[in-house]
Amino acid sequence: MALQNTLKALADPIRREILDLLKNQKMSAGEIAERFPVTAASISRHLSVLKEADLIRDTREGKFIFYELNASVLEEVLLWLANLKGDKGV
Repeated sequence: MALQNTLKALADPIRREILDLLKNQKMSAGEIAERFPVTAASISRHLSVLKEADLIRDTREGKFIFYELNASVLEEVLLWLANLKGDKGV
């Protein structure tokens, strides 16, 4: 089920772009929302899906929640894909 949630989360282009934003720095939901032409509620839903798939982590700092990438789940997906492909060198 975890892999299914991960692949579902990665299927959406906005969620992939959010992950790309988070690869170098943690960001608040407001900072993330500023980058997209969708509602804050839509970004909140995307963040929830990413969090459910364990692709991001959140931490509260004062009144703000900051999000950061959880690369370990992506590494697991890459290993699974490499194994499926038959790559022995991974």
